[in-house]
Amino acid sequence: MATIYLAGPLFCGPRQAWHRAVKARIETETGHAVIWPFELFTQEAIEAWGQDAPRQVMTHCRDALAACSLVVALLDGTQVDDGTAWEIGFAHARCITVLGVRTDSRNVGDVPGAVVNSMIHASCETIVRGVDDLVALLRKY
Repeated sequence: MATIYLAGPLFCGPRQAWHRAVKARIETETGHAVIWPFELFTQEAIEAWGQDAPRQVMTHCRDALAACSLVVALLDGTQVDDGTAWEIGFAHARCITVLGVRTDSRNVGDVPGAVVNSMIHASCETIVRGVDDLVALLRKY
């Protein structure tokens, strides 16, 4: 079974709920383990890190990414979340497969055929348009 890093914006309640639900579905329906950055450290740890918090957050996420064999990235919005874009780029540079999920009905690609920025689009092995399609795809890994 694969270890999956679940990337995407996680700073508001609705996004956290989406990630929790997707994480549960992936684990339950595919048997894959999921690492979700929101669970890597606590708010108390971030506060205790003080001025070093940005580097600590990045280091924890980078190390978790490096230990995974797949990345699932939420690509919704008029622009892909900047942290998610960094995670996609890091994974792509390390030859870790990236699967995008874009439930947003708007296409915001900058070239024909791209549903998001072409750099993000081309860094994803595939982009599915819903969680059901994602789960079906992950059953093949």
